[in-house]
Amino acid sequence: EPGALLVRLLFAHFQQTQQSFAVSPSFHLSTPNTSIMCDVPPGVVTGDNLLKLLQHAKDNGYAIPAFNCTSSSTCNAVLEAAKKNNSPVMIQASNGGGAFYAGKSCKDPNAAAAGSVAMALHVRAVAPYYGVPVVLHSDHCAKKLLPWFDKMLEADEEYFTQYGEPLFSSHMLDLSEEPDEENIAICEKYFQRMVRMKMWLEMEIGITGGEEDGVSNEDVDPEKLYTTPEQVWSVYEALSKIGDMFSIAAAFGNVHGVYKPGNVSLQPERLGKHQAFAKEKLSSESDKPIFLVMHGGSGSTDEEIALAVKNGVVKMNIDTDTQWAYWDGLRAFEAENHDYLQGQIGNPTGADKPNKKKYDPRVWIRKAEESLVERAGVSMEKLSSKGSYEAKVPEAGTLPIYGFKPKDKSPVGAIKEAMHKIGF
Repeated sequence: EPGALLVRLLFAHFQQTQQSFAVSPSFHLSTPNTSIMCDVPPGVVTGDNLLKLLQHAKDNGYAIPAFNCTSSSTCNAVLEAAKKNNSPVMIQASNGGGAFYAGKSCKDPNAAAAGSVAMALHVRAVAPYYGVPVVLHSDHCAKKLLPWFDKMLEADEEYFTQYGEPLFSSHMLDLSEEPDEENIAICEKYFQRMVRMKMWLEMEIGITGGEEDGVSNEDVDPEKLYTTPEQVWSVYEALSKIGDMFSIAAAFGNVHGVYKPGNVSLQPERLGKHQAFAKEKLSSESDKPIFLVMHGGSGSTDEEIALAVKNGVVKMNIDTDTQWAYWDGLRAFEAENHDYLQGQIGNPTGADKPNKKKYDPRVWIRKAEESLVERAGVSMEKLSSKGSYEAKVPEAGTLPIYGFKPKDKSPVGAIKEAMHKIGF
């Protein structure tokens, strides 16, 4: 029908042109170190731009580092590192991280969701000032944590209603402890809801060892640490019928926690077998038809990381190493200034000398941030994302302080909203 065709065209046009920020700022450019460039806009990326970014990573042989953050300070340090290294970046909230962000004294059952949403709103407010693409993500969600996932998805839908895009870019379901059939079925259920907002779903099949965020797999059967090509294909076959914006965390010996390189038996060559299996099944021209992600990177050698990326890993989680880096910056500051940090007054330069310039939280927290920035840059270099995006830092005063633009309320906008409600 001509009328239906017109509606579809209008919907597609507005979906492509919808922007969260009301003003297009002027930019001055920093100089990247490589010729690999991705042309998605800076700030939080969702929908088509997110797909474009991850496809660019897969096509150009780099992965985007995903940092678990627990405070505005750690979020800002990650953004600073991304700007400094001309790299896209992912900022992700775990259930425990979200609860911490809301405040440890907050015992409300929705505290983790509220803190995760608060983190996302903070990142949305400041990310454009750093001039790089930012993916807002939530980390491992086991079956027992699904109420947290549900509340974040509610926030995404409310945000979508107001602004035409979800609050977060993507979410992860980790149902790897459940039988494969149940794991995939739950992922299908949520993915059907998420595709309406063009959200990305990350799922895990096969178990990552070690312990993270209260979920322990330290005594798991070693065989379950290695996902088979058939398992990966079963996920792809199910989710690809719903949409194309999904990635798979396939276990290849990964372990959460901190380990010396060589002490973890990683087999990243298995990822290449998953791709080859899917390529044959799909009769695909691409050697890497599947988006893969890597968890439990501590203890991995540079060669193992490089091979994982070569085999289609587009995202790698980083948490333990940056936790240490943040603390190490504070530790070094305290060691250097110990005698100035024993009281408000009195130090080696005089009994009546004030120490405020040492104990002001803005001083020692900044030292922690600087250390995290340096370590995050190491991850960007190892994953080859450094230099993959020309940071577009806005010129002073060109960004709106409250830069969120409500979606179109015109008749065409009303049609768009109605079509979303019916799942178009």
